[in-house]
Amino acid sequence: MFHLFPTALATLFVAIGPVEVGSMFLALTAGMPKTQRRNSAIVSAAVATGVLLAFALGGIQLLGLIGVGLPAFRTAGGVLLLMVSADLLLAQHSGVSGITPTEEGEAQRHETDVAVFPLAIPLTAGPGSMTAVVLLMSKTNGPMDMAAVLAALGVVMLGTFVTMLLSDRLMALLRKTGANVIARVSGVLLAALAMQFIFDGLAQSGLFR
Repeated sequence: MFHLFPTALATLFVAIGPVEVGSMFLALTAGMPKTQRRNSAIVSAAVATGVLLAFALGGIQLLGLIGVGLPAFRTAGGVLLLMVSADLLLAQHSGVSGITPTEEGEAQRHETDVAVFPLAIPLTAGPGSMTAVVLLMSKTNGPMDMAAVLAALGVVMLGTFVTMLLSDRLMALLRKTGANVIARVSGVLLAALAMQFIFDGLAQSGLFR
């Protein structure tokens, strides 16, 4: 349990990106009353946590139902996380790690419920974070390891909720440059973790025996 918790914490932190979510929250909720912004943060965090919990508890079973083995998923998931890490390193947002300009425009005009889309899905619970949580659960051996991953998820989601609530103060402190520095450091860490998942998947596939 204790060896898996820091790994899960680091992986989920860089995959979810609380600081990046906080900056997008600030942009998408600009002009909202304080009470509405707080309610949006609560709904967004709750929905994203629920989605990621569902993937954590049922993702491996879903893979079994569709006939996908863990080695294949680890390899594919590692490639996907590698793409997310590239976005972080380049301080940009593609369809893998963010939303399209059209979707962002609709959200800023409040044509959609920004708490659910795009804040909860896909900015917080997106392809990268969903993949990461399933990969982490696939590395567990027993209930203690599972508890460690879920505890790490809880800590990161709590941190994400706090960054949304304090997004104006946080962004005033970090500014764009500080947020980009954190994103790039996170990208390096996520790239290393992604490569490890790829190596694990290839090693378990039996292709190189």
